[in-house]
Amino acid sequence: MHSDPISDYLTRIRNAQLARHKVVEIPASNVKKELTKILFDQGYILNYKFDDEGHQGNIKIALRYDAKSRRPAITEIKRYSKPGLRRYAGSGELPRILNGLGVSIISTSKGMMTDKEARRLNVGGEILCTVY
Repeated sequence: MHSDPISDYLTRIRNAQLARHKVVEIPASNVKKELTKILFDQGYILNYKFDDEGHQGNIKIALRYDAKSRRPAITEIKRYSKPGLRRYAGSGELPRILNGLGVSIISTSKGMMTDKEARRLNVGGEILCTVY
């Protein structure tokens, strides 16, 4: 049992990219499914598939690499708010990652979204992680 499933999710992606794996398999949850959809929409992963076999199910994520240099699309993926220290921000206080080149994933009352969407909708929330 993991005390922080989001951190485990991010670590599995980070480790798979360091090992140059094409696909990584992660135990599923609703939060992880939403994170996966956002990463796909932002172009950080190539594709994903939700397998609902068994009790919990799995998420299969195809990782994206540069065609020539074989560098991963995700340079850094980092947990921002942790179980021991939750970090919340209002719509005007949301961090800009690499001056807008990266994204923060925010859990708001209107669902999970990127920092750009949260600013546009004028909502704040818990900053889960940052990706660039």
